[in-house]
Amino acid sequence: MSTVQGKMTSEDYVNMENEHGAHNYHPLGVVLKRGEGVHVWDVEGKKYYDFLSAYSAVNQGHCHPKIVGAMIDQAKRLTLTSRAFYNDSLGPYEKFVTEYFGFDKVLPMNTGAEAVETAIKLCRKWAYEKNNIAENQAQIIVCENNFHGRTTTIVSFSNDEVAKKNFGPFTPGFIRIPYNDIDALEKALQQKMLQDSWLNLFKVKQVFMFLLMAT
Repeated sequence: MSTVQGKMTSEDYVNMENEHGAHNYHPLGVVLKRGEGVHVWDVEGKKYYDFLSAYSAVNQGHCHPKIVGAMIDQAKRLTLTSRAFYNDSLGPYEKFVTEYFGFDKVLPMNTGAEAVETAIKLCRKWAYEKNNIAENQAQIIVCENNFHGRTTTIVSFSNDEVAKKNFGPFTPGFIRIPYNDIDALEKALQQKMLQDSWLNLFKVKQVFMFLLMAT
C-alpha cells in the first residue's frame, strides 16, 4: 500500500473501495476528505470547487454552521423516532413547508428515488379513485434520457441500457416520448386509453407529477 507521510493516498482509498464495496457506481477519481462552503479538499489536501453539490443535496454549501448546529442539537436530544410515534419536530416542519409553498400536504422523503416512486403512486391512486381510470390501466408519460434513480420501477421507464441490463422484467404502465417534443406528447395523449382521462387530468387545479420530465 502506497503512502504519503505514513497516510493512505487517494489511490489506496479507491483500491480499498473497489476491493470491498459492491460495484454499483463509477465515481470520479477524487477522494474527498472535508468540505466548507463551495470548496472541498481531497486526502492529499488539494482544493476544489464543488460544482456537483451532491446532485444538489448540499446547494447550501458544505458544513453550513446553522445546519450543523441544528443536527448536533437534535442528535443530543432525540436521534430517531420512526413513524411509529409522533414527535415534536415533524408537525412544525410540515406546517412551515405547506404554508410557505401553498401546498395542502407534504410527505418528506430521504432520496429523490423515493420521491419519484411516491409520485408514481400518487398519480396512479388519484387516476383510479378520482378520475375513474380502470384499475391497473393507468399510463404515465415520461421523457427519454431521464434519470430519476435506480429502483426497478424507475429504470423501467429509462432508456439507459446500462441501468437496465439484467434487471428485468420491468414495471409496465409507462409511455416514453422524446424530450421537448410537443408533437410526440400530443400523439401519446390521443391514444384511446389516454384520450379522456388525460385531457381531464389537465383540468385539475393541482396535478401531481404525472409527467416525469427529464432531468
